[in-house]
Amino acid sequence: MSRNELDRILRDIGKNTGTEVSLTSRGGSETAFPLEYCGEKYTAYLAGEGEEAERTARLVSYLVAQTDELPDRALHLKNILLGEGNREYARRYLLRCGMKDMPCYAVELILPRRMEEAIPIVESCLSDTGALYTRMADDRIAVVVPEVEMQLPVELGNFLVQSVYEELGVKASVGIGCERKSFEEIARSYAQAVAAVRMGELLKSDGQVHTYREYLLVKLLEDVPEGRLKEHMEEFRITGSEDAFADEELTGTAEMFLENSLNVSETARDLYLHRNTLMYRLDKLERLTGLNIRKFSDAVTFRVMTILYRMLKGV
Repeated sequence: MSRNELDRILRDIGKNTGTEVSLTSRGGSETAFPLEYCGEKYTAYLAGEGEEAERTARLVSYLVAQTDELPDRALHLKNILLGEGNREYARRYLLRCGMKDMPCYAVELILPRRMEEAIPIVESCLSDTGALYTRMADDRIAVVVPEVEMQLPVELGNFLVQSVYEELGVKASVGIGCERKSFEEIARSYAQAVAAVRMGELLKSDGQVHTYREYLLVKLLEDVPEGRLKEHMEEFRITGSEDAFADEELTGTAEMFLENSLNVSETARDLYLHRNTLMYRLDKLERLTGLNIRKFSDAVTFRVMTILYRMLKGV
């Protein structure tokens, strides 16, 4: 079994470095060198002779030795997602797993309860995706998904949420990070996935799947010093509109209206409201804030005001 795994590792090394290494002599001009893997000793062969071939042999020996030092794949994946370790550490992990580097993205799945029962369901959802996963905490699972054209990230997120709810009756939350060109950059995507869930909660966004791209505006504002944010609040006269933001029914209506691309009919249907009731609430919001969010420019301003208010109030 270990020989088959070593054969796979050598093939992966060949794909990533362009160096052909075999455990079987092919004859001709080649360099033989010793390899040790999983406590067993082998003789490997690579094409060519001389000093350059010997240097390559030492590199291959080093790479094989490093992959042999990753027995706990879940733990090491967790370390990589948390940004612990360098690019070489991530490359060794891929070699150990027998995987080829490719574009990928990270998913954060939050389950408030019944985690042990949920894990087999998550495994089943990921069975045909080539994804890797690890448990990050008692209520969190992180998933690394190879980027494929067959399934969009949001579709996978919805599939996970729906499957867990149908099987266990548990409402999960999902955050999705941006795609990265290489597995070596996956820690950044995972940080974005975590941030997406947090920002979704901050804005009380409808739905259980949150993508980092949705919250670019939030992220931009988070990078602004708090003092400057307070100045913006005063400029927008947000402090004079606190009655509007304190009214959860009113702000919830406004958020749904924005989610539905300013479509009155869809919003009334989704909120089970009469059209006149919806119009009354939008008019009330305009009286309190001075913004008619039926206009795109005012809708954008309202979204910025909402983010500023919640960030500074810690809502």
